[in-house]
Amino acid sequence: MFYIIFILLTMLGLLMIRGHKNTKQAVINHIDIHQAGRSEAEKNLQLNILHLSDLHLENISISPRQLYESVKDKNVDLIAITGDFMDRKRSIPKLIPYLEYLNKLQPVYGSYAVFGNHDYVLKDSYFTQLQELLHDHGVKTLQNEHDRIEIDGQAVNIIGIDDYGTGRSNLLKSYAGLEGGYNLVFTHDPNIVLDMDGYRFDYLLSGHFHGGQIHWPKPYHLIKMGKLVRMNMVKGLQKHMDQLFYISEGLGQTGVNIRVGSRPEITIHRIGLTQEQKDESVEIKAG
Repeated sequence: MFYIIFILLTMLGLLMIRGHKNTKQAVINHIDIHQAGRSEAEKNLQLNILHLSDLHLENISISPRQLYESVKDKNVDLIAITGDFMDRKRSIPKLIPYLEYLNKLQPVYGSYAVFGNHDYVLKDSYFTQLQELLHDHGVKTLQNEHDRIEIDGQAVNIIGIDDYGTGRSNLLKSYAGLEGGYNLVFTHDPNIVLDMDGYRFDYLLSGHFHGGQIHWPKPYHLIKMGKLVRMNMVKGLQKHMDQLFYISEGLGQTGVNIRVGSRPEITIHRIGLTQEQKDESVEIKAG
């Protein structure tokens, strides 16, 4: 009996060591999305987005410099951070070097962020401190509101929907006064796509699930995190009602600082834009 317990504890220890090592091995995923039937001129009209999610600064193994070194040679037009920076006030200063290194990338159209369920654990004054820190480093935060940029005559609506899981999302407010253009949505909890009938988006970026974080043999522990989990949609490129959305595996961890069957993720999305919206099918290249 002693030997069985010893063997089990040894296996658990090795799993924990391997799981922690996995948190230091970030994967860079490139997602290419464009509409079929584009003209030659339109093929040159694209938006390159650096997407980060779920930094969870209490448990992150990727340093600010490592993050920068991994993407410094990438063409970055815009940075999107889809929530869950932290949940403890002592972690607020830890965000500063990450923002400083991201600013060195000089995104053409700036940086945007939405908040996640963990961010709202911060008390009011500390949440305000988080907001102000982001603003001071040039990051626009969107809470059920939208912004608009123009790329060579193509309007892009950047729609930031607040956290769905904590009941803060407001689709009516997020889309109020929205003009025509390419609708790019940033939000934390991807479950909101199931409630977005009547609210058009061309592409949506999210996070929240960490790809399961411990995705072995299956992420059964996510079952209470919404319907998408039961639909086996917990990471990567997905589609609902012919609308594309992406679920990042996130850069940090929550709970214990290990990953099994998942890796920290940095994502580069290359979105092909058109001068006017078309009905053709969407061609997808992921890798």
